[in-house]
Order: sequence, then C-alpha cells, then structure tokens
Amino acid sequence: MILNKSNILIAFIIMLCVSFALFQVQGEYLVSAISKSLIVPLITLVYFINVKDKSIYFTGFLVLFSISELSTVAQFYLDTTTALDTYYVIGNTIYILAYILLLIEVLKDLDFKKVFKNYKLSLSILAVLNVYIVYMLITIVYPVIDHSNLIYIELVYNIVMLLLLTFALINYSYNDNKKTLLLFIGCLCIVFSEFIQVAYFYISETDILNFTSTLLFVMAFFFFYLHARTRSVKTFKWIIKS
Repeated sequence: MILNKSNILIAFIIMLCVSFALFQVQGEYLVSAISKSLIVPLITLVYFINVKDKSIYFTGFLVLFSISELSTVAQFYLDTTTALDTYYVIGNTIYILAYILLLIEVLKDLDFKKVFKNYKLSLSILAVLNVYIVYMLITIVYPVIDHSNLIYIELVYNIVMLLLLTFALINYSYNDNKKTLLLFIGCLCIVFSEFIQVAYFYISETDILNFTSTLLFVMAFFFFYLHARTRSVKTFKWIIKS
C-alpha cells in the first residue's frame, strides 16, 4: 500500500513537471505556477511516507519550503505595490528559514575545530568567492528592487544560500560518504537553480532559463530525498585509494 501511494505521488510529480513546461510555453503562467508550486509539497509527502528516521531539521526544511512554494500562486492576485512587497518579504523570509534549517542539517555532523584546522585555505578561498558572487547578484537585482528592506532580504537570502553550498561541500569532504555526497549535489542543484532564476527574473524572461531553473530545482529535491533515505556509511574511500 505504501509503495502504491508513493508511485501515485511520483506519477503526479512527473505530470506536474510536464504540465509546468507545457503551460509555460503556451503562456498560461498561472496554471504553470500552480503546477510548479505543488511539486515540493508532493515530494514532501513521499518523504513522510517512505522515510522512517526523519531529521527534525530536514523535515522542517521541506515543510517550510512547501509552504512558501504553495504561496507563490498568491502573487497573481496581488495588484498593489504594497501587497507585492509584503508577499515578497514574507515568502522569501520563509525560504530563508527553510535554507537555515537545511544548513543546520549540513552542519550538525561537522567537528568545527577539525574543519577550521584542516580546511583553512579552502574556507578562505570559498569566502572570497562567496563575497564576489553576492556582490554580483546584488548588482543585478538592485536596479529592479529599489526598496532598501527588500535588498536586505535579497542579501540575506543569497548569503544563506552560499553558506549552504560552501558547508555542504566541506561536509562531503569531511565525512566522505554517499549521504553527504547526495546532500551536496542537491545543494549544488538548488543554488544553481536560484542563480538561473535571478537571470530569468532580472535579466531576460526567456522560457529556456525558467525550464533550466525548474529542472535543477526538481533534481535538487530528488537528491535531497535520496539523501534522506541513505544511511551514513562511508562508501567512497575506495575511489581515492584505487
């Protein structure tokens, strides 16, 4: 019965991905947005059905992300600047909280003394790179978002995302197992999805950017789901030794 429920939900997820693409091409942006907004909530349901040992932080990430995804449809019914700004702040704050919970999930298995001792150079290089990326993203967004409080939201959003990607990489290097690898790939996909989405919203609203962003988005949650179902066993050491 559980398997049947999961298969049905997975079939719906695939249908929603196809529906998103078709309606996006046809210019039916409301229906397309509704299709995309249901993908993560359904993946979350699959997670609740199939994963027995649930992490409180990872579960919180999925739940908060699902709430914010479902709320994206509301923007089509808001017709004032104040309402849109309020929606932007609330929606992105929920996303930020979700990413913070995922960041905690990444950090919980790290020994910080050993990490800072063994990865000083890597962390320094990544910190400089992150500062540059945040600067470039804000430079792209600033001409469009001229309200200071919205810029701060965007700034915090980008910083949390890049911290997530940085420590997901360090986490994989430190623990060197399949579970952390899947988590890192998921973080990599979702961060690049966010970058492409910035290009779609603020540079060029072309369908190919939206498709690519959504594809990476779905792939990210696929890897997150695999991460949640994988036990923490070191399995990749032999690749280095061979």
